Amino acid sequence: MQHNGLEKQHLVPVTSNFLINLDHVAEVSFYTIKEKKIRYDLENHEFQIQPHTRVLHLQMTYTYAMIKENINGTKGSLVERSYYKLHFLPEEMGQYDELRTKIEEHVLNL
Repeated sequence: MQHNGLEKQHLVPVTSNFLINLDHVAEVSFYTIKEKKIRYDLENHEFQIQPHTRVLHLQMTYTYAMIKENINGTKGSLVERSYYKLHFLPEEMGQYDELRTKIEEHVLNL
């Protein structure tokens, strides 16, 4: 799993139950990684994400956003919504399909 509270290029393994309240998700996208990518775990160990890894990208509602008052030293405000990217390796397609089916039951414009 990756989210914007982590340093860029870092992933966190999810090894137990992970609960998602779909009422707090504003946007959902599904995509497949086409080429090998390098990422890092929380201890900065490098690992590779293989092609055909499926990604579920959840953009949260504005209630789960951070407001920045200074942007590159300039006054103003920027609302940055939280997001979560769940990566499913090719051998984990059963879990991905199950989760995608549940999400599609709640989404109207697929």
